[in-house]
Amino acid sequence: MGIVYFVILLSIIVVVHEVGHLIAAKIFNVYCPEFSLGMGPKIFGKKIGETTYNIRLFLVGGFVAMAGDNENQLESKVSTEEIPKERTIPGIANWKKIIIMLAGVLMNFILALVLVCGIFFSRGSYIASPAAIVGGIIANSPASESSLKTGDIIKKVEFSNGTVVENPETFMEILVYSSTNKDPMTYTVERDGMLLTTVLTPKLDEETNQYYVGIELPAGKEIEISFANVIPVSFDYLWGTTGIIISSLLNLFRGIGLDNMSGPVGIYSVSSQAASQGLSTYIFLIALISLNVGIFNLLPLPILDGGRVIMTIYEMIFKKPINKKVENAIMSFSVFLILLLMVFATFQDITKLF
Repeated sequence: MGIVYFVILLSIIVVVHEVGHLIAAKIFNVYCPEFSLGMGPKIFGKKIGETTYNIRLFLVGGFVAMAGDNENQLESKVSTEEIPKERTIPGIANWKKIIIMLAGVLMNFILALVLVCGIFFSRGSYIASPAAIVGGIIANSPASESSLKTGDIIKKVEFSNGTVVENPETFMEILVYSSTNKDPMTYTVERDGMLLTTVLTPKLDEETNQYYVGIELPAGKEIEISFANVIPVSFDYLWGTTGIIISSLLNLFRGIGLDNMSGPVGIYSVSSQAASQGLSTYIFLIALISLNVGIFNLLPLPILDGGRVIMTIYEMIFKKPINKKVENAIMSFSVFLILLLMVFATFQDITKLF
């Protein structure tokens, strides 16, 4: 069943993303000959209006073919040569292109928000992330040998790789970096209006094979969920998660946290685990991956929506398209970089399995 959970998860996220592009394109009267779920040979199709909706053999991925958009036009193999220019991507205003490009990302964010709202509302309450306060000290740990005390407010954590977490609002902002850290960390805490600094060197727990410093987290605040607050509470949770994702992506470009990267194999493994823990956990995973996909698509790589937006803004500023040779070179490099990341992440996932 693992492969089924994996396919359903990716299909939902990709279809929602592509539906965003399709809706925006339809609003601006761009001719869309095909919308497909999956890749490869077509196994079923139905034409509704001027668009044919297909299901293809390999149910991973999908696309919407828009007139003048060469990227997916090649996959659809549908001719749009006789379509009026004003109904093609190159023939519409640049601001309309940007909206169409960003509509997929917006739909990923909306999907994440809707799913999280549903989960929080069904549970009736939400435990907020614990504040960045020392909730307790574990005996015989690095923290117990330091000057830290219960109740200390964590103001800054400095890692040996150069990462600095300042004025964290929640403990999650620290854990995203400290959970896999093995090197000394410098904690700056506030106690009775004074700032104190201590260095903690993580210790290996031989039973769990994980490193820890011995700081206990305080209890998170329980928030009762109702119709009135489910949207703001869910948005606040996703906003905090977005900050963590962006910080992690920025660190990846600095070579920090590469060991934590996951690809399709990792998603497959996690989706199976989440499904085994219940429907709500599985749905929550879909929400988080949808959020990740939306943010990742905003990266300034031409093969992604964010990069295409930047190229369109270039055209708006300089009143001319990017030189084709330069565009092709940038596109090829982007494809190479994405493939390299995928191969590396997959290698990481397989290594973890063994």
